[in-house]
Amino acid sequence: MTDAVPLRVLAADCARCVGLCCVAPAFAASADFALDKPAGDPCPNLEDDNRCAIHARLRESGFPGCVVFDCFGAGQRVTQELLPGTDWRTGEADASAMFAAFTVAWPLHELLWLIRAAIELEAAWPLRGALEAAYADTDALAARAALGTTTPDVMAHRARVNELLREASALARAPHAETALDRRGADLIGADLRSLDLRGADLRGADLIGADLRGADLSLADLTGADLRAADVRGAALADALFVTPSQLRAARGDGRTRIPDGMERPPHWG
Repeated sequence: MTDAVPLRVLAADCARCVGLCCVAPAFAASADFALDKPAGDPCPNLEDDNRCAIHARLRESGFPGCVVFDCFGAGQRVTQELLPGTDWRTGEADASAMFAAFTVAWPLHELLWLIRAAIELEAAWPLRGALEAAYADTDALAARAALGTTTPDVMAHRARVNELLREASALARAPHAETALDRRGADLIGADLRSLDLRGADLRGADLIGADLRGADLSLADLTGADLRAADVRGAALADALFVTPSQLRAARGDGRTRIPDGMERPPHWG
């Protein structure tokens, strides 16, 4: 690959951040969060040293949404590279600058992760040049996150890159093109999907909350943006699924038989 941000940068390193994910986003009391928190207000569990007071028991304390959250390295990039020496605690101007930069860099770092995954697909070799260019453009846009880059800029860029990622997905899923299910954006909440052939399926953006995927073969299925919260993937084959993120695995319920992509950690709560 051409000069690009190393893959390690696309993983959160909380020790090099100032708790941005615990302050900048808003969250509402729900099954994912035990309380309401407005954007810009620090979570009451955030300590002065930027550590979470309940990190070891987030699920039991009603914060499973924090367990599955992933900034893909945007937090430490804002803190260490884009606005070094700045802390949101030092004043309103610093806080506004950091939160705005994080809001822009976060989705772009997720996009970098997806582009990198597409580049590594052998079947997407014909798009290699375009994908590497998209990676460089996305990284450059993230580098400007502290210089007034706006949400519309990010949304327009994501739309363009998503078209390229869909092309890469189609090339990878070609072996199952004639039989693959198309369930893009489908409402599959709590659905029993065990009897379906999901190899090569298009599940981009599908709502799979609580879906029963026990023993399912998801080889070459596109899971970009699919919501896998509480999805039962015990014994499922996810090793060759496309665009599976670590946060999706942490959101799901698996076990020792669940086959996951190389290089990813098996979530501790799977047992």
